[in-house]
Amino acid sequence: QVQLVESGGGLVQPGDSLRLACAASGRTFTNYAAAWFRQVPGKEREFVAAISSTGGNTDYANSVKGRFTISKDVAKNTVYLQMNSLKPEDTAVYYCAAGPWTIVTTTPDWWGQGTQVTVSS
Repeated sequence: QVQLVESGGGLVQPGDSLRLACAASGRTFTNYAAAWFRQVPGKEREFVAAISSTGGNTDYANSVKGRFTISKDVAKNTVYLQMNSLKPEDTAVYYCAAGPWTIVTTTPDWWGQGTQVTVSS
């Protein structure tokens, strides 16, 4: 059973940076791709970023390109989401996910519990 645990959320001001982390059980991120999604109340969960199992491929939603960076530390079995130039519209619960690269951006197999990010002045 794959377990994903997010951390690093919080309250920041517009323009600030924040780094989220997702720690996985076992060798999850060696064997599977990872992704970040986000959701605000009343809206569907949306894809944010993904990284392949090798780290050689990444994908981003247009809304975060140039501001967010996904990376991984295989030794720590942890995936990160570096978020820069944060905007109020980035406010959401951010979820870590894992699964095969072909489906991780749409229907990943495993989900974390989520971490709240609030961008407000």
